[in-house]
Amino acid sequence: MERLKKKDADAGVSETPLSDEQRAQIAEARSIYESRVAQRRIMHQSATASVFDPEALAVAHDQLRRDLAEFEADRDAKVRTIRGE
Repeated sequence: MERLKKKDADAGVSETPLSDEQRAQIAEARSIYESRVAQRRIMHQSATASVFDPEALAVAHDQLRRDLAEFEADRDAKVRTIRGE
């Protein structure tokens, strides 16, 4: 662990602790992400419940994966912004 800290220090990377406000903002960003994911999964389930065409199901599953990846990228970007990276 000390080697990694020394390596970071040599590279100019410094570790700054998060403030309580930053922690709250990160928790809120993660909470929003989780609620968006839950909402999207529910919408996906209701949309695919009556679909029996394999191609239509594949398209719906692909759209779900893209949406979840987009939500995750948005969350990660917000967290990086809050941390000041």
